[in-house]
Amino acid sequence: MLYGFGLGGISPWSLLIILVIVVVIFGTKRLRNAGGDLGGAVKNFKDSMKSGADSVNAKKESIEDAADDVIDATSKVKDTTKS
Repeated sequence: MLYGFGLGGISPWSLLIILVIVVVIFGTKRLRNAGGDLGGAVKNFKDSMKSGADSVNAKKESIEDAADDVIDATSKVKDTTKS
């Protein structure tokens, strides 16, 4: 037997036997449903991460706009006090 072949010394034949046992125990339909559920969860996670980043960018832009407004107001006050 070749050590280091496969995952941590587990041969491909052992992995195949484990896969067959899992399919026999759970059935292909249940495994397919579990795979679909897992895929949906990953997709929802990615979507929420993207929307979270969009939300952060929108808040950053609104803060920058507010800062620009404060700077403009400050310069107007300085201009009126000089006259």
